[in-house]
Amino acid sequence: MKVYLAQTSTQPLAYTLLAKAVLEKAGYSIAENVNNAQLAVSLEKNISDPSLAGKEVLIVDLQALVNNPTPTLKAAPRTTVAQVSTPAASTAAAAKTVKNIVAVTACPTGVAHTFMSAEAIETYCKAQGWNIRVETRGQQGVGTPITPEELAAADLVFAATDIEVDLSKFVGKPFYHTTTKAALKRTAEEFTKAFATAAPYQPKGTAAPAAEKEKAEGGWQAVYRHLMTGVSHMLPITVAGGLLIAISFLFGPNAFQEAGTLPAALMDIGGNAAFKIMLAVFSGYVAYSIADRPGLASGLITGFLVTNLGAGFLGAIVTGFLAGYVTLGLSRAIKLPAAVASLKPVLILPLLSTLIVGLLTIYLIGPYVTVASGWLASFLKSLQGGSALVLGLILGAMMCIDMGGPINKTAYVVSVGLIADGVTTPMAAVMAAGMVPPLGMAIATWLARSKFTAPQRDSGNVAFVLGLCFISEGAIPFAAADPLRVIVSSALGGAIAGALSMLFEVGLNAPHGGVLVAFTATHVIPYFIAIAVGSLVTGVLYAFLKAKPQQA
Repeated sequence: MKVYLAQTSTQPLAYTLLAKAVLEKAGYSIAENVNNAQLAVSLEKNISDPSLAGKEVLIVDLQALVNNPTPTLKAAPRTTVAQVSTPAASTAAAAKTVKNIVAVTACPTGVAHTFMSAEAIETYCKAQGWNIRVETRGQQGVGTPITPEELAAADLVFAATDIEVDLSKFVGKPFYHTTTKAALKRTAEEFTKAFATAAPYQPKGTAAPAAEKEKAEGGWQAVYRHLMTGVSHMLPITVAGGLLIAISFLFGPNAFQEAGTLPAALMDIGGNAAFKIMLAVFSGYVAYSIADRPGLASGLITGFLVTNLGAGFLGAIVTGFLAGYVTLGLSRAIKLPAAVASLKPVLILPLLSTLIVGLLTIYLIGPYVTVASGWLASFLKSLQGGSALVLGLILGAMMCIDMGGPINKTAYVVSVGLIADGVTTPMAAVMAAGMVPPLGMAIATWLARSKFTAPQRDSGNVAFVLGLCFISEGAIPFAAADPLRVIVSSALGGAIAGALSMLFEVGLNAPHGGVLVAFTATHVIPYFIAIAVGSLVTGVLYAFLKAKPQQA
């Protein structure tokens, strides 16, 4: 039997996904819209799904559905939906019934939030009966690309991105921008805003749209997005380079010093090539995020320059933002006749911006930031005992508080940047802590099986795999349903894992990969002990704090 599950407006997306999993496990198939279904089901009494107007709907309790799916459906009260009056429904009713939506999602690592927000957008749009195509911009490139026909017919371009991506093909189309987190957790609200405020998309080359966007985002949001764009493009280079360096050390701590050997070749590729350009790439794409393609050249060149001067990650941050805003300022200030306007982004802006920021880098940024960067690296390398433990506690807790959000990414970005300065212990602490929330949730489902439903236990098994891969977002379904207990348990376990990693002086050159790269850490067994202890603390604590499910 085909069942249509109504889109909810007051409950987390995790509830809808859980209900779908339960129904499919019980032998039902999920219909994409109510017209193709033999049965319509809602998890809430106040139905906000406009496609159900005039339809007969079963009102079911989620916990009862989880415990006994078929008997619950048979006994559920039925109601005929007369009218749907939510803001989202009113917006949909005001426009044409069937909308054509195209969407783009992208997060800094191009893994979890990219695809989770895409699923939320697709689920919501299909529930409204709209045509939807979500183009994901992940680490593997463009997934499910929008076709020219879909773009031409689109009533709205919905961009949920935490980094700067190429949106040039959407010029002139009704456009709305939000974050992946907002699209995931407040899907209906974001679409309501989108239809109310969408405006034709224009690239950053024109001053007005850029100014409006910066004003709408606020200072910190803009800075965060620019940093994440740089990190996203730097990350694959850092992963490849770090692993090659780690592999070269497997032949012996000094084996790479012997010219002509394989360890020496690996060090040349990883340390002398990848690590030489990674900060330039970071700086370049920070500038690109601010000023689009005209800022890329200035950011790349001055980022490479500041690397050679020894200013490290701090210097790359400065040159990235400086190159971006200098280029953007020049773009707004320089007005050229239409006949030669095409020279501005290709010749004039890159030349002037590189000249200005390059000279500032050599005479001002390089000398002073190099001193600050060297002092920071020396200080972190000197941390031992209690000081290292405190730093590990802080980094570990930050990784677990919002599981992929700004606090998590702040700790991660700082640790990745320090790798370039030869400080690898914070990266190890951050990765250990980031693995704890999903691993801890899995352990909790194993220890306290009676407190979790069968689908939740299945989610725990999935979370375990995601945790091993260093995908903290694997714990999000649990956090959405029980935020306070999950966050407290995860933060405590993550803080302990980070502290133990720092205390054991574990170093890690690779900034992603979980257990696949943990074997390349400087102290492998102590590192796995730190991860295991932190995960056990989270799992045991949450198993104790978790409330038993209410009986139907």
